[in-house]
Amino acid sequence: MTTDPRGVAAAEPGPEGLPQPRGIRSFVLRTGRLTTGQARALAQLGPRFALPYTASVPDWNAVFGRSAPRVLEVGFGMGEATAQMAAAQPERDFVGVEVHTPGVGALLMRVHELGLRNLRIVQHDAVDVLRHMVEPSSLDALHVYFPDPWPKKRHHKRRLIQPGFVALAATRLRAGGLLHCATDWQEYAEHMLQVLGADAMLRNTADGFCARPPWRMPSKFERRGLRLGHGVWDLVFERRAP
Repeated sequence: MTTDPRGVAAAEPGPEGLPQPRGIRSFVLRTGRLTTGQARALAQLGPRFALPYTASVPDWNAVFGRSAPRVLEVGFGMGEATAQMAAAQPERDFVGVEVHTPGVGALLMRVHELGLRNLRIVQHDAVDVLRHMVEPSSLDALHVYFPDPWPKKRHHKRRLIQPGFVALAATRLRAGGLLHCATDWQEYAEHMLQVLGADAMLRNTADGFCARPPWRMPSKFERRGLRLGHGVWDLVFERRAP
């Protein structure tokens, strides 16, 4: 998972400290090969559960058919953990953002298998989605799990968790809303802790890193890594009241 590209772009901050439309991408867009099941899910379930990107805020209550706490996940990969979280928390609505088509197809398959009604997908760059499709102070939580760590020093500028992205993410959280990040790359975890801790709108809910919260379901890749002795670092920051 540490080397899987994620559906996000780390844009450079503009005059107000928020990412501007043009920036350095934190992912490499790869087409990938669709399985027959993924292709079928995209064709049959995509029109219902996948929203097209728009440069305006949708009526999310109309999209889900109700008003409920809303969680947005950036870069869900193949969607295994995302589907598990949505199934375990039917009282919440989940929006998954991912650019890679096989991952979107795989998550749509899980939506069908689990009978989920509280999950929607946007296949687009997450910075654009946050900026244009999410109102300020509207999210109860924003999840960024295992983004590409870009371990080589010359690639650090491609990392998603940078001051500009964090500033944008914080504005989309309601007061008390949570920005939850996780990584299995220690140096990136330390970088995350520094960047998140420097944002005046956020407060760390722990003394540094925290144990994995019960709502973050471990993926198959993570479980395999843990068996091999790999570490995982979670960070949960809360949006301060204005």
